[in-house]
Amino acid sequence: MMSRQVKISILAVAVFTVALGLIPAIAGNYETRIAISVAMFAALALSWNFIGGFTGYPSFSTAAFFGIGCYIGALSQRAGMPAEIAWVVAMIGVAGFAAALGGIILRLKGHYFAIGSIAIVEVTRLIVSSWGSVTGGGDGLNVPLMTGTPDVVAARVLYIMLGVMVAAFVATVLVDQSRLGFGLRCIHQNEDAADMVGVDTTRFKIAAYVLSALFCGMVGAVYASWVGYIDPTDSFSILLTVKVPVMALLGGAGTLAGPIVGAGVFVLLEEFFWANFLQWNRAILGVIIVFLIFFLPGGLLKIDYRALLKKISARSPVEGARG
Repeated sequence: MMSRQVKISILAVAVFTVALGLIPAIAGNYETRIAISVAMFAALALSWNFIGGFTGYPSFSTAAFFGIGCYIGALSQRAGMPAEIAWVVAMIGVAGFAAALGGIILRLKGHYFAIGSIAIVEVTRLIVSSWGSVTGGGDGLNVPLMTGTPDVVAARVLYIMLGVMVAAFVATVLVDQSRLGFGLRCIHQNEDAADMVGVDTTRFKIAAYVLSALFCGMVGAVYASWVGYIDPTDSFSILLTVKVPVMALLGGAGTLAGPIVGAGVFVLLEEFFWANFLQWNRAILGVIIVFLIFFLPGGLLKIDYRALLKKISARSPVEGARG
């Protein structure tokens, strides 16, 4: 039986999805591009939430999963596969990679796991860069472009990214309501105790790691088709693997809709500072994000807004002036 909070989260995400989906009809290509970024990063943040939010493992493998998805999707299309099939192949390929890798890297814990997951990004990037006969190496790869006018292509990409985002959210809800979600939270609280009471911690962690990779692979493949060109530096960007956990933490790691909220807030803040403070945009954004995470460690969705409003309303203007 779903709780009231879960139902509210589902309704809020449904309204948010419809609102983003209407943007191509009521706004221009620029606004549609921002909507694509929000949907894409929301899907990536939801993916990270399985391993980082529910399980509490500080994973920085997102860029590796995204990059591998880009290249599997691109190479599949260049081999003659239709784009839609290439995206599914990329998703399955990345999930298989995560399943094989998870049995090894998930033996590490804490900062050792974090360092190991960053190393995966660098190793995969170096392999792709060096394997020039297949991947194009540092020169990158051209990917068959989607057919249609820029507006039509942008709208199509938006709807696909929204579909991936919704699929990731549905998976989040299902995990949250299942024995898997209970087991992952037990691991987060105390892995040794969870193992003692019968939770198959290894299997559960691998499942979370695969889920954290699954949707990243699809997003990467769709992104490659959208931009029409990929290279190792862009596809395996360390900046990406840092931004995604920050988005989830900003909204509320371990919550249902928190990663979506965090992605939306982060993308809009980034766009605002990029447009108005070109030279200092990343520095200002970094300071704000550090401030928010430091003072809101639980994220935006874990703030007790009722208590906050009561506290504000309890203070009269005179008392406020005296304070």
